Amino acid sequence: MGTIFPPHSLSPLLNIKPSPSRILLSPSLQPKSNSLFCSKPIVSSLKKNQTSSLKPSPCTSWLAHAQQGLAALAISLALNFSPLLFSGNALASEFDVLNEGPPKDSYVVDDAGVLSRVTRSDLKRLLSDLESRKNFHINFITVRKLTSKADAFEYADQVLERWYPSVEEGNDKGIVVLVTSQKEGAVTGGPAFVQAVGENILDATVSENLPVLATDEKYNEAIFSTAKRLAAAIDGLPDPGGPTFKDNKRESNFKTKEETEEKRGQFTLVVGGLLVIAFVVPMAQYYAYVSKK
Repeated sequence: MGTIFPPHSLSPLLNIKPSPSRILLSPSLQPKSNSLFCSKPIVSSLKKNQTSSLKPSPCTSWLAHAQQGLAALAISLALNFSPLLFSGNALASEFDVLNEGPPKDSYVVDDAGVLSRVTRSDLKRLLSDLESRKNFHINFITVRKLTSKADAFEYADQVLERWYPSVEEGNDKGIVVLVTSQKEGAVTGGPAFVQAVGENILDATVSENLPVLATDEKYNEAIFSTAKRLAAAIDGLPDPGGPTFKDNKRESNFKTKEETEEKRGQFTLVVGGLLVIAFVVPMAQYYAYVSKK
């Protein structure tokens, strides 16, 4: 039999008390909790918009990169066109050599930076002794390249005219120029200097000592051997001579015609022998195999 519960016993389970929040009201009278709840996304969207507005625009970013590039370019140009800020005479140009005048404490202007301290010392000892005895002053100049003049001779004449403007000043002066990039040199001087040295020695130093040794990048030997040759000529001593292009000739990597013909004959014999072996040996092996059967 089933148990029958009285109606009031089910009221706690079925009759749920409605809470005040469940009361249905008209839209105009409903509480504004929903509107307050929806205000949070609005606020967050405003924050997002504000944050995005703070980010740099593509135009601003492009301008910033352009300013950085211009600043880097300006620094690079300043470094390239202001060499004197770093090493002074070590990076002097051919124009600086002209404007600075002859060296006061030495006989060398090593703009190319190829002369050693020993060579400088030997030149000073040799040339100072020559000047004290014969009253001839010789200056040696090395430059990396020439941009204002076509060759070393024009530049040497320009140096002589700029350093010693009058004939009296440059009468007993000599100028020796070595251009390292072009592997050439020049010797010039006043009338007394040219007469004391002689045309033959002047031509010999320009065609032998300076270019031959400079070709092998023996710049110290090129300068000092030229100085000794000029000093010997002024003193009236025998010419010590200089290197020649024949002595300086480098061995060629190309074979002569005779060597090529000889190698070709040897190659023909080797190839012919290999071809004979390639044909004869397999045939002999085949003949031996057939004869056994």
